[in-house]
Amino acid sequence: MTDQQTPLRVILFEDSILLREGLVRLFAEAGFETVGAHADAEDVVARTRAAAAEVAVLDVRMPPTFRDEGIRAALALREALPEVGILVLSQYVEGVYARELLGAGDGGVGYLLKDRVTSLEELSAAVRQVSRGGTVLDPRVVQQLMRTGPDPVTRLTPREREVLEAMAEGRSNVSIAAGMSVGVGAVEKNVSAIFAKLGLEDSGTDHRRVLAVLAYLQKDPRP
Repeated sequence: MTDQQTPLRVILFEDSILLREGLVRLFAEAGFETVGAHADAEDVVARTRAAAAEVAVLDVRMPPTFRDEGIRAALALREALPEVGILVLSQYVEGVYARELLGAGDGGVGYLLKDRVTSLEELSAAVRQVSRGGTVLDPRVVQQLMRTGPDPVTRLTPREREVLEAMAEGRSNVSIAAGMSVGVGAVEKNVSAIFAKLGLEDSGTDHRRVLAVLAYLQKDPRP
């Protein structure tokens, strides 16, 4: 944490050069020190640690695939450096990842939508809030979190719930198919339906399976 005389140290991960340079200037105007401005989220932990940054500002979709590199980097950063405040600044509402980030432990975290930030004061206040361990969420992100919460589990069919329960036990699709005496293709179809009903978009990783299980456990807590 900085005192009144020491500028807040911010590291930025944003692939758009225009926005990246614009944010650096806005941060300077707000009295912050930008200790790194990067076009990708590679080595986010090493870069943040080396820069002794107090807040990391990240976009969600970054090179090379422009899918979820930024938000996954934020999760890695939260795990490795929980004392660093994290502000996700994106065009997209990635509700499931926001929920995962919010549930990743103590520390400041924020999620704002780029086109809904209307002033330098709003942005600088969000940066300061997460630096102090607070939480800042755009209302649309909150709405998405509600939609991707545990309630959709109730929309699953009995067979889909059975498959999800088996997933929660850590079983693979092949193991589930053998236990139900059905083909693997049938299980895969149920798994796809589960993902769709829980609002879990394909991110190219195994996150959807983990988040589906989390949704099930939240709905059906175990002793």
